[in-house]
Amino acid sequence: MIQRMRPLPPPLEGITVVAVEQAVAAPFATRQLADLGARVIKVERIDGGDFARGYDTAAGGLASHFVWCNRGKESIALDLKDERGLDVVRRLVADADVFVQNLAQGAAARLGLDAATLCAAHPRLIAVDISGYGASGPYADKRAYDMLVQCEAGLVSVTGTPEQPVKAGIPAADIAAAMYAFSGVLAALVRRGATGCGGPVEVSMLEALVEWMGHPLHHAMHGGTPPARTGLAHAVIAPYDSYPTADGGRVLLSVQNDREWRRLAEQVLGQPELGTDPAYATNAARVANRGGTDAQVAKALGTLDADEAVARLEAAGIACARLRDLHEVAEHPQLAARERWREVGTPVGPLRTLLPPITLPGGAEADLGDVPALGEHTEALLRAVGMTDELIAVLRRDGVAA
Repeated sequence: MIQRMRPLPPPLEGITVVAVEQAVAAPFATRQLADLGARVIKVERIDGGDFARGYDTAAGGLASHFVWCNRGKESIALDLKDERGLDVVRRLVADADVFVQNLAQGAAARLGLDAATLCAAHPRLIAVDISGYGASGPYADKRAYDMLVQCEAGLVSVTGTPEQPVKAGIPAADIAAAMYAFSGVLAALVRRGATGCGGPVEVSMLEALVEWMGHPLHHAMHGGTPPARTGLAHAVIAPYDSYPTADGGRVLLSVQNDREWRRLAEQVLGQPELGTDPAYATNAARVANRGGTDAQVAKALGTLDADEAVARLEAAGIACARLRDLHEVAEHPQLAARERWREVGTPVGPLRTLLPPITLPGGAEADLGDVPALGEHTEALLRAVGMTDELIAVLRRDGVAA
């Protein structure tokens, strides 16, 4: 008989991460590490903790940002302005593999928690500094919130309509920095496995997001003209936009070449002659005549409901999608069919959440840990670093731990 192989363990099992983190960039990075099996110890302020806890109460009374970014972590609440609180962090770091911080510029260095200082004391440690603009340069001390960095990185200049630039609807700068911090940690762990040495990892929100601006940036630098803001339309392809349907929905479609246009004209628009009409036959002609092109598509799709429009477009081999609101995304048939939804525990009870998008076939499913209450693990972690009951009581009495 062939013995069934046991699932592989989580790839970061046995890795311990200590994070002095807040908001989105660092917490989202360390949540990715937790999802892959790392133990993540989140150090929070005693007076309210990570300020993202107070952004809103939309997630059953909890803040939606916090629920999103902090599952699977242990929370310890400490006053790092008190040397006794800082000593606890140093003890935690001494046994850690990774340290991550995104405090205001200069704050970590004043506490002795910057990457250079920690890595000098602990050669195997991987220490990550996440900042808004980097540790040097004229913007080093500038406050860096997501919307501000989106503007500085040029994202807002290419997003929106011809009349109105808009920021992205998600914290794109925070997410970009988080994902480069996450991948930087993974790369540093591989290097440590080969050399035995950890080392610093530096990520700035500006540099991360400017990297994501690669297409429009190269278009402008080398072509001379930045891409125009076109809403949901494409600057250089037509038809490539969203169109209203008879039931009040919207369907997006994208025609990538002239063969597809001829199929669209014949099988969806019901006007095969448009396939060879010089005003529409080539993409250049359709872009030059964008108003007429969009009018022909809108006229045809406007007689169909959204499901009929999608079915007809797919039958013709035309790339298309529904413009879904967030409630529709939460019930998306593809996510349901692939069984991507799970529940995690929180201080207000179980909440739905998605499995991490990294799937490792052959391995055990990600163990999605709970979203911690502020200081939920303080006592256990203080004991783990050698604190006695009497000392823990003193730290709590003096407001150093909570």
